[in-house]
Amino acid sequence: MLARLGLKQHLSLACITSSPANFTRLIPGRAVRWQSTVAHDGPPVTETNRAEATMKRFWKDVGVEQRENSLVVTLDKRALKTPSGHTLLLPTNKPLVATLIAAEWDGQDTLLKPHALPMTSITARAIDALNDETTRAEVRAALIKYLDTDTICFFQDDPPQLVELQSEHWEPLMNWVKTEFGVDIMKSESILAFSQPKETKERLAEVMSSFDQWEMAAMERTTYVTKSFIIALALVKKHINVEQASLAAQVEVNSQIERWGEVEDTHDVDYHDIRRQLASAACLLSTS
Repeated sequence: MLARLGLKQHLSLACITSSPANFTRLIPGRAVRWQSTVAHDGPPVTETNRAEATMKRFWKDVGVEQRENSLVVTLDKRALKTPSGHTLLLPTNKPLVATLIAAEWDGQDTLLKPHALPMTSITARAIDALNDETTRAEVRAALIKYLDTDTICFFQDDPPQLVELQSEHWEPLMNWVKTEFGVDIMKSESILAFSQPKETKERLAEVMSSFDQWEMAAMERTTYVTKSFIIALALVKKHINVEQASLAAQVEVNSQIERWGEVEDTHDVDYHDIRRQLASAACLLSTS
């Protein structure tokens, strides 16, 4: 059995295997054959629906196999599928992603925990939606708007703890994006009536236009998690690692912790949660 990973993240997509309308469900001590002949207007008839309904583990073995020119994760030899019914096919240069997805499913015990499937969900997002250029264009348009409210563009001059962390974690990222892409990034102390230059948005939108489905999925998740387009771009471009991205995203929280101390079951949970989510994005980009 694969090593279990305690990965946690809010998940809107629960992904699982699918099978034909007639299939056998394994129950300890007996086998029950389900048959479906009723037409429906909902999502594809897959075991995803069954898992969402029962929220219970129904598979015994998890594996990773190479089928033709792709890697697949299997549950009891059935290939994992996305919520849209696509087989979750990975390029052969992404064995780490396949292994992590398999570990997520192997780590599900009696009850299904959709929030513990961050690698599965981000991979399914890339396959179901972001392999389509029209969808990628829509996502690019949505993400570029984050520049106007980007977390790291709003500096404060007090308290001292915050000023120090801003200088340590935000200034280098702003300098990097300016130098790397030849754009002007403005700072502000208020989000009211603030906007980055049009030329900056056009240039960075152009940078994203070269992203494939995996890079776009990572860019999308990281932007939403950190509330920062710049942090996301730096992570996708591998200028920073997960820990650096996490620290940059939590500058304000960490300054509060330095002043007032840590709130148990809040700050400590957030600390691990953001790293799990950003790690799923970074790992999706791996090609080892």
